[in-house]
Amino acid sequence: MDSTNDPDLQFNEIGVCNHCLNFEKAIKSLPEPSNRKKQLNQLINEIKLNGKKNSKYDCIIGVSGGVDSTYLCYVAKEHGLRALLVHCDNGWNSELSVMNIQNICKLTGYELYTLVIDWEEMRDLQLSFMKAGVVDLELPYDYALTTTVYKAAKKYGISSILTGHNVITEGSYLPQLWRHDKNDILNILDIHRQYGKVKLKTFPKYRFFTQILIKRKLKYYFLLNYLEYNKEQVKDLITKEFSWRDYGGKHYENIFTRFYQGYILKGKFGFDKRQFHLSVLVQSGQLSREEALREYSKPAYDQKQLEEDKQYVLKKLGMSEEDFRNYMQAPTRKHQEFDSIKKYWDFYFSTIRGVKRVLRRSN
Repeated sequence: MDSTNDPDLQFNEIGVCNHCLNFEKAIKSLPEPSNRKKQLNQLINEIKLNGKKNSKYDCIIGVSGGVDSTYLCYVAKEHGLRALLVHCDNGWNSELSVMNIQNICKLTGYELYTLVIDWEEMRDLQLSFMKAGVVDLELPYDYALTTTVYKAAKKYGISSILTGHNVITEGSYLPQLWRHDKNDILNILDIHRQYGKVKLKTFPKYRFFTQILIKRKLKYYFLLNYLEYNKEQVKDLITKEFSWRDYGGKHYENIFTRFYQGYILKGKFGFDKRQFHLSVLVQSGQLSREEALREYSKPAYDQKQLEEDKQYVLKKLGMSEEDFRNYMQAPTRKHQEFDSIKKYWDFYFSTIRGVKRVLRRSN
């Protein structure tokens, strides 16, 4: 990586970059290896206690059919948790991901809550984001997935959310230029207002302060941070236990995500997420730098798969080859050029600071 694809990249006096330093900081925040099992069991007991009032479920797990969420389901089942699996279908699931999710349900006995986004609305949102020229084409889906979890939690009275995010294989955060705030409904709505054609009648969304109120009632548990998590060993385990099948790339269970990360993100914006994903595995000791460089030197996409995906995506979105070529060559824009919930966050935190100042003076 360099300043062209990460302008925030910095090095200290001995040549260590800020991503490595952030990773080291995140690792130090985790429990000591000798104490992780004990703390994991404490969290499991806490989740069970919080779920005692619910007759069917004590937690929610968002599932995609990928490695992390599948392994999390395995861990939850092994520890006797009563999980409700939640999935958001945006119309791009691969047959393999559907099969993997079905196997999880079959072999754990967990029930699946699925929200299917209206395809015409989803298509119009994706085309709007492409016309806007912004980088995070996954923002509408990622937001919808979060909102789907909120809706399921509210419907079934569940307060504990298990997440597959973990420091060991995913690090702390992607470069700012590569992503946008996944809760920014105002950004989504403003981009769609300017470029969309279909009214968003059913797309799952909440007002900003409603989101805050719902999230305050939920507690997120990062259980994978309390386990020895070796990616390849976990793949072997879930293949054996759940008949899981690999997709060939991180988040490649979704066809659009595969095409976006494997082709659009690099071809139009100059970012290759493998740089970050492989670097994290090097930092966590699961790959040597030489192994990661060899993996990175390979094409991000099998050429035959790329062509098949391209034709499928263009046909499903209703784009011609010329439309897509014009999109790839068009200027890019920043998310910050559109409306954003940042103004609400600024107001929210300034209000909290003001209340704290008043309380300090009164004391």
